[in-house]
Amino acid sequence: MEDIVDLADRKALPESEQRILRHSVTALVAAGPQPLPVPPSPPAEAADPSGQDLVRTAADESAAWAQAAEVSNVGDIALEQLMADIRALAADYLTQEPVAVFLRTRRLRDRVFALLEGRQRPRQSADLYVAAGYLCGLLAWISSDLGCLRDAETQGRTAWLCADLSGHNDLQAWVLSTRSKIAFWDGRFGDAINHARRGLAHQPSGTAGVLLACQEADAWSERGSVDEAEAALNRAADVRDTTTGTDDIGGLYSCPEFRRANYAAAIHTRIGNPRLALREAQEALASQPFHAYGTTAQVCISHASTHMALGSLDAACEALGPVLALPPEHRLDTVARRMRELAESLVHAPTADSASARTLRDHIEEFCVESVPRRFALSAREGQD
Repeated sequence: MEDIVDLADRKALPESEQRILRHSVTALVAAGPQPLPVPPSPPAEAADPSGQDLVRTAADESAAWAQAAEVSNVGDIALEQLMADIRALAADYLTQEPVAVFLRTRRLRDRVFALLEGRQRPRQSADLYVAAGYLCGLLAWISSDLGCLRDAETQGRTAWLCADLSGHNDLQAWVLSTRSKIAFWDGRFGDAINHARRGLAHQPSGTAGVLLACQEADAWSERGSVDEAEAALNRAADVRDTTTGTDDIGGLYSCPEFRRANYAAAIHTRIGNPRLALREAQEALASQPFHAYGTTAQVCISHASTHMALGSLDAACEALGPVLALPPEHRLDTVARRMRELAESLVHAPTADSASARTLRDHIEEFCVESVPRRFALSAREGQD
């Protein structure tokens, strides 16, 4: 402090202030050097509890986690309703317009996808994957019936992912059946056979096994493999006779006898057994309950094809009457393609130049022009203009 005020300054100070200055200097010298200020220490971490407090704290932490884990955005009643809605869609598709059912299915699929993005118990997540798998499978099937095979295959892959994540055996079989159907109409008969065989390997309950065996036979017949087609068709009959389980969803996800007979009639026609085909078609149309307008139309087409193969054009025209009467919104791609195949075979028939044959070909052409896929194609072009 003395260095701050020099000698001349001290002499100019009053005596009272000089005494204060001398006292302060003496006090500082007596106190010795002052330590530098110490920065504050960080707060110490709380010590772990001990004894009973340790056990109680751990229990409270587990209880808090369990409370959070128990929270779910879906309950058992909601899951039950979802499956009921899926059953209704699968049944409605057999009788209603495909586009209307497609829109409803898409909306329900979006709801299930949104729920899967939330939080639920593992069992509930598995049930949601099952629901999503059936819905994407239904969208895949409808897409193929609308003639959109590439989009159908995309839906089929997503359905398979859901089936795989859920580990649901019957769903896996039905998804593979759907993918087999798409591959068949896309001309990939080897893939159709492989999908069908993989589906059968899952040994599903209900009637999925019947449909899968029919689909394998269908693909073999398109390849011209008569022995393999007949073996697969016999396998379908064996599965039908030994199946004891029931179909969980039903509707589209079922294969009653009428549907099996549809495949059998088409396959026998293709491999050169028109009389067997005629019997299958006639028995189905006469005595078996209705399955779907699309399936019924295909049975009628097989019925007409067998009559043509047996030389009865008038009977073929009569058999096609219910098909030609279908409203345009029910003229699925599968039905339209079968009708075009029939028209092509008519060209090579002995009666190809007759007035009846020409009239029938004209009716088939008009039918296909007003089909659902044709309307889809026209609406797509109009949207681009």
